[in-house]
Amino acid sequence: MNASTHPPGEGTAVLAPGDLVSLDAPRTAKGRGRRTYPPSVVASAVFLAALLAVAVAPNLFTAYDPLTGSFLEGLKAPSWDHLFGTDRLGRDVFARTLHGARYSLLIGLGGMAISVAAGVFLGILAGQRNRVLDEATSRVFDVLSSFPGVLLAMLVVTFLGQGMLNIAIAVGIAGIPKFGRVVRAQTQLVRDADYVTQAAIYGLGRRQVFVRHVLPNVLVAIPVIATVYIGSTILTVSGLSFLGLGPQPPTPEWGVMLAESRDVLRVAWWPAIFPGAAITLTVIAFSTVGGFLQKRFEGRIA
Repeated sequence: MNASTHPPGEGTAVLAPGDLVSLDAPRTAKGRGRRTYPPSVVASAVFLAALLAVAVAPNLFTAYDPLTGSFLEGLKAPSWDHLFGTDRLGRDVFARTLHGARYSLLIGLGGMAISVAAGVFLGILAGQRNRVLDEATSRVFDVLSSFPGVLLAMLVVTFLGQGMLNIAIAVGIAGIPKFGRVVRAQTQLVRDADYVTQAAIYGLGRRQVFVRHVLPNVLVAIPVIATVYIGSTILTVSGLSFLGLGPQPPTPEWGVMLAESRDVLRVAWWPAIFPGAAITLTVIAFSTVGGFLQKRFEGRIA
């Protein structure tokens, strides 16, 4: 095709004689550059964004006080006045569920932060060229992993006592091996990489090599693992609260709400269904987003 048969204009390109590039190539390339996300991931991300907004400012979404109620309005079924009904003390279940997001997320994120901080520290120690440190930290991971997460958290709470801070510490200790082993393996992989060896040959000190090259590549996978793990952390927190080891009534925490509603479950389903649904949807949303991020990180999807 000769370029003279197609005069240049807006949105076109000038081609030399014999050039086989299509004039539609820029448009095709632009279309291929768009990323598409599965509907489940989009829905989960939207749900988590809404959950974060509710946790930050629950009073913007409800006018009811989650701690006060009236015995005259006890166990009212869901209606326009009380979207999720009321519990046996006449407190609005919708308000308590919204306010409960703050406690569940705060404790869950606090526990995850403890797991990340301790796991990264111990994992880096184990990944160094020191056989004693590697053996010692590996045995710590083995001991912590030998207990189921909920049981280990229960044991820690038994020694530390009840409360939001203590339950966060308990959940955080239970999650240390999940992060520590990943960081240990990643540290050992990165420390033997060619670019790390070359950086040392070019004169960078041991601390500079670690800060500039080792640490950033070790920590790159932590956000992905944390997103996957936060769902199970919230589930563990709710379970401990249900058993009476977490925040105490009348705190509107989801596990506490489930514990309070079990005595009236035969006559009123709504005090248990809605906080239970909040826990389930939150765990599913974090797991869905975390699984998608993990696949992207591992290169299994574009």
